Amino acid sequence: MFDKAVNREFRNVGYAGARRAFPGFPPRSAALRELLAPRALLRLDMAEGDILAAQPLGQGQALALLVLDRRGQPRPGLLGLAADAPLAADSFESAPLLGWIAGQGGAAAVPLRAAEVPLAGLAVLKAAAACTVWAIRPVAAAELVGAASAGLVEISLKRAADGNGVPLPPALGEVREEFTVRRGTARAYELEPGEIVQIIDIEGQQCSDFMALRRDPLETGAEMMIDTTATRSMVRGAYPAPGLLDKFFDRDLRPMMNLVQDTCGRHDTFGMACTARGYEERGFPGHLNCSDNISGALEPWGVGHRPAWPAINFFWNTWIDARSHGLMTSESHSRPGDYVALRAMDRLVCVSTACPDDLDPINGWNPTDVHVRIYRPDAPIRRAIAFREKEDAAMSISQESAFHPATSKLTTHFAAARDLWAPVSYPGLGTLGEYWACRERATLQDMSSLRKYDIVGPDAERLLQRAISRDVSRLAVWRGTYALICDEAGAVVDDGTLFRLGHELFRWCCGSEESGRVLAAIAEAEGLQARIHGMGGALPNLALQGPRSRDILREIVFTQPTVPALEHLKWFGVTVARLNDRDGIPFMLARSGYTGELGYELFCARSDAPALWDAVMAAGAAHGIAPMGSAALETIRIEAGLAAAGAEFAPGVDAFEAGLGFAVSLAKSDFTGKAALARNARDPRRMLRGLMLAGDEVPAHGDHVLAGERPVGAITSATWSPIHERAIAMARIAVEHADTGTELSVGQLDGRMKRLPATVCDIPFFDPKRERARA
Repeated sequence: MFDKAVNREFRNVGYAGARRAFPGFPPRSAALRELLAPRALLRLDMAEGDILAAQPLGQGQALALLVLDRRGQPRPGLLGLAADAPLAADSFESAPLLGWIAGQGGAAAVPLRAAEVPLAGLAVLKAAAACTVWAIRPVAAAELVGAASAGLVEISLKRAADGNGVPLPPALGEVREEFTVRRGTARAYELEPGEIVQIIDIEGQQCSDFMALRRDPLETGAEMMIDTTATRSMVRGAYPAPGLLDKFFDRDLRPMMNLVQDTCGRHDTFGMACTARGYEERGFPGHLNCSDNISGALEPWGVGHRPAWPAINFFWNTWIDARSHGLMTSESHSRPGDYVALRAMDRLVCVSTACPDDLDPINGWNPTDVHVRIYRPDAPIRRAIAFREKEDAAMSISQESAFHPATSKLTTHFAAARDLWAPVSYPGLGTLGEYWACRERATLQDMSSLRKYDIVGPDAERLLQRAISRDVSRLAVWRGTYALICDEAGAVVDDGTLFRLGHELFRWCCGSEESGRVLAAIAEAEGLQARIHGMGGALPNLALQGPRSRDILREIVFTQPTVPALEHLKWFGVTVARLNDRDGIPFMLARSGYTGELGYELFCARSDAPALWDAVMAAGAAHGIAPMGSAALETIRIEAGLAAAGAEFAPGVDAFEAGLGFAVSLAKSDFTGKAALARNARDPRRMLRGLMLAGDEVPAHGDHVLAGERPVGAITSATWSPIHERAIAMARIAVEHADTGTELSVGQLDGRMKRLPATVCDIPFFDPKRERARA
């Protein structure tokens, strides 16, 4: 089935072995490396000699490959495969493929037949000629919602080396011009309004200085360039800043460029390009430097020579030391193929360098080349940033949620939530209006950034019993429970809701991919017969929350008699439902949420997401339903006393200190972290408590909580509470000062100069007995 000349080298050696056997094997030299979720598809334009690798993240995965030649005709033999299975359009998110086929004039026959590639381990295929490959994970929507069908597959593509032996990421659109800036040099170029420049770190850890000047003023001798002070003031950014700013301005406060995509996430936004003087004072006279290179590159446009150029230092990793307030630097975070893309907002002359510094960690002590691509104004390049679930994991560019067709009609205010763009607020109501809609009526929120894992197999219960803090043996089918995954020290690694969908089938809905790694490590270490299937973006979900949520669902939910009906769902109950009738959209329905209100969560296939949103909103219109964003949810969850990662729980904070002791079952058999938690429960040092502040000023995360002059705790989360009409906060406080009614203060202005009076109180701040959620 596979290309024998390639796969002979990799039989039974696994992924790590393949990397050792094949020099430059993905991921380090991969032009593309992505995770393919169930029902997802990925288009790969391959040239002769390109190598495709597919690695299952879990057991029992399968992959379908549709291979088409330049004329759009099926040619699986180009990858050494045979098309031997029909490919049903409703078994995956087929719209991009069908649209592409239509754009090719329908040359490829429909219905299609694809090659099935069972993945017991690593599969490697080599292209015998240029071809278009669609990698597809076909899974029926109903099977996805109600059963553990499949997990993730990592797809890597290694390009046959070009003439320079340079692996470059795929182009983002139609390229007008591209060139390589060789190490230790600089090159200037012009941009027209709307054009996008992409600056690519070819080999990783290479600083590239950048500056832009308006072209028209140069004709009169005026040098109007990106101004660091103006930009910092306009975007309210600190100096220096990890990541990039949204826009860059000149000294007259007019925007010049705006950020489109960034895959690195750490840059020195306002440093100086390296200078001759800097090297001379270290004993290296005559050393190449970026400032002189920039001056030389800009000379044809009449720009005057400068001994030191201000610049945006792409891929330079800097930060401010919290103690000394000094500017610190170390090796870059950028990996091979990382890039930044910016759009020109005027006619510009730009310059990019490949920094020659070989004396510092700026370039990893090894200066390399930088590649520049310029795209035409009509190139369909969407705004995005990179997301990696782990430092060495495949990169994904932030995607629009499956519900984006609906939410984007109601708001333009989105923020990155892991690898998705999530609505922050809806201007029709505003954050406060969304808050009251949730408290008094009902709201619908896109929560698709939640991570989902299916755990299936004869040892699934045993695995979860070892991994999580609750007693899984007591969890009945069609029930769920809030639980924690802890490390050996009792610190919370992740939290989530565990649903039991069958005797040997569980679904873990959690906050981060670390859950999947922990579960897989325990299963492997103990030889357990259980599979962990990461769902990726295959199961987007909505949160329908508020006192009218059940009334709304009554109008649209259909359930079979073999599963719990809507009226039978108690708190943390779960079922499989359909929209309106037995032939409607399938979705998993759970009575759960993150608001403390009566509420439900709905999980469906991506292709069904817009229709499900529309159906819930239509049914809710008579009940006053409103969309809700993340800003309102933050206030609501703090009032409800619900913990958040990076706030209430973080590395070094155990479950009891995070206020999550209620989710720890110390009476159950051993689980990771139990010994430490049992010890800490007997002799706690800190407690999570509430603070009622005297006024409306909201403290920041990390602000000191003071008893007199002594710090006795720290703020974890805070907000202005509409219910209490004052600021409230959750804080981790020493037990000696944690009694209800204790008068403390929150320190600001370096923790000392300004005090906010506060009184210790119980959590939650609202509905202390959780009666609304249980209603």
